[in-house]
Amino acid sequence: MQTPDEILAGLDAEQRQAATTLSGPVRILAGAGTGKTRAITHRIAYGVATGVYNPYNVLAVTFTARAAAEMRARLRDLGAHGVQAKTFHAAALAQLQYFWQHAVGGDTPRLVEYKTHLIMEAAQRLRMSTDKATIRDLAGEIEWAKFNMLTPQTYQQQASHRTMPSGWDLVAVTRLFQGYEDLKSDRSLIDFEDVLLILVGILESEPRIAATVRNQYRVFLVDEFQDVSPLQYRLLKAWLGDRDDLCVVGDTSQTIYSFTGATSDYLLDFGQQFPHATQIKLIRDYRSTPQIVDLANRLLQERTKSDRPSMPRWPEPLELISQREAGPEPVFAECSHEQVEAEWVAGQIKELLAAGHKGSDIAILFRTNAQSAVFEQQLSDAGISYQVRGAERFFNRREVRDGILQLRAAAKSADGVAGAEVINRIKDVLASLGYTAQAPQQSGAVRERWESLNAIVNLAQDLVAARGDQVTLDVVVAELDERASHQHAPVMDGVSLASIHSAKGLEWDSVFLVGVTEGLLPISFATEDKNVDEERRLFYVGITRAKTRLYFSWALSRSAGGRASRRPSRFLQAIRTTTTKAGTESEPRAKRPSRAKVAKCRTCGVVLTAGGERKIGRCDDCPPTYDPATFEKLVSWRKDISTADKVPAFVVFTDATLVAIAENLPTDLKQLRQLPGVGPKKFERYGTEVLAILSS
Repeated sequence: MQTPDEILAGLDAEQRQAATTLSGPVRILAGAGTGKTRAITHRIAYGVATGVYNPYNVLAVTFTARAAAEMRARLRDLGAHGVQAKTFHAAALAQLQYFWQHAVGGDTPRLVEYKTHLIMEAAQRLRMSTDKATIRDLAGEIEWAKFNMLTPQTYQQQASHRTMPSGWDLVAVTRLFQGYEDLKSDRSLIDFEDVLLILVGILESEPRIAATVRNQYRVFLVDEFQDVSPLQYRLLKAWLGDRDDLCVVGDTSQTIYSFTGATSDYLLDFGQQFPHATQIKLIRDYRSTPQIVDLANRLLQERTKSDRPSMPRWPEPLELISQREAGPEPVFAECSHEQVEAEWVAGQIKELLAAGHKGSDIAILFRTNAQSAVFEQQLSDAGISYQVRGAERFFNRREVRDGILQLRAAAKSADGVAGAEVINRIKDVLASLGYTAQAPQQSGAVRERWESLNAIVNLAQDLVAARGDQVTLDVVVAELDERASHQHAPVMDGVSLASIHSAKGLEWDSVFLVGVTEGLLPISFATEDKNVDEERRLFYVGITRAKTRLYFSWALSRSAGGRASRRPSRFLQAIRTTTTKAGTESEPRAKRPSRAKVAKCRTCGVVLTAGGERKIGRCDDCPPTYDPATFEKLVSWRKDISTADKVPAFVVFTDATLVAIAENLPTDLKQLRQLPGVGPKKFERYGTEVLAILSS
């Protein structure tokens, strides 16, 4: 276990203040990238090391299983064993299961993890037709109601201001809400919101049970406090009782879940609830470069004065100060249509990968999940590995469940298999489920299945790298089981594609914010000032996910030849304008690539939309114009290079790039560099060799 001085070593002045303020109510306002997790875990560890805290009396609460798992890992590394770090739901469920028999009696109801099936059945019983997308919207509306502690009866009275899912009115949603609740009651089921509601009822009506919980947990810490809903806050108050040993951490500029009932009011009002609270601000940004931090600051400072009267509780944002050295300027790209945008993004990513950057350090972020498809297809066409975040939970995927079952069975006959040999055995086992050494080129289900299985292989490789020959198949299976119990998915290889909402709490070295147009950012139904401001905060969250490189892109039309009716987001106006600060030089404006042009087949003149066609400048229906012998020489040369470098052939040059080279026959380096697919790194490494092949 580390000593108190060792725990405090390496903390900045504000983090140290947070770590050493151990009693009474504390509010920590922590901006993006300011090391809040580091500060709060060191606070707990310091309290344990100094004897102020009994670790078994501390409950740290956060909002995602991943964040809770990270907190537990850091606390273990700091020697603070015994501290509970859980999500609101996990902590509440454990308590409800423990006290159910005494408080209610009988068997504990089964938990419904996904509402959609029950909502669909309730809709069918009421003879209401709907589709999967609307079902998800209805599930979100029911969750909002329950997080605000509304019943079907009170919901109809309180939700008149709400925008209903498409094709539904308030009365219909209320009837569906009641039908859903009736189905659960008939089948002795509860959902996640019920867990909190029932536990609140027990703690408020059963003094002995409440006293038991309060005797167990005496020190509370709540992360992401700006995301607390009325129901979660009521549970927190029930846990606290009349005590005030509560530390909350949050940032009003990152409040982006109001549609689920989250509100920053509790963070803003903390000083009124606890008049003697200590307030600490963390504003030193250790994540992002000065260029990115300046961009984020300007975005929040650009709120117009005319908006303020309609929003009386307008919290002043934290102005961050980057602690990193200067990095590259953000890049802005305006494209003619969505396919061109996807090609441009894929091209930039290929250059990053060719320069040695990892795919797992790169993310494409968008406002709506529907934007993902065109980028998935383009990455597949380019042979770039990727994963889609925010989809089905990793450990709920069929291939993952089947993989763990088969590995568990294989472990029974794998005595003596340890270390590096474990990796080979795992690959053999997972091969029957679709795992291959090379990623499949197609997108969709096949690619997603492979990415899941590859994540298991990567996890095993990480374990072997850390523990060597101590790792057996049993160890790998135990690690997977432990992670599954907390829904702590392993880090997957490849570029991440995610909505900005699902990217909250994550970070990447390079981030592409795509589709930055009016109607998407801000979203079209954000018509009131408070909704537009939440969209601004969402954009802020997206920007602050980037550590070093940041790219913005948008398309003026949906498809080739379409009318260029889209407009860049209003939020870009603030961040694309250079500002001069007192005592500093004006920073140069970020370079803006020229607008991409519509590409046409050089043979028949048809507009080209597919990435491969645009690269070679010819549609698939027109015959190739290259010399077959020349093309074969290029293919043979590429094979030799890929074999020598131990990389897939497409990493050297894709087939489409080789076709473009063979058809254009550049005679000098300048002509070669202008061809699509020949980025600066590849040009520098292979340019002379390619010209030598062509000249021969």
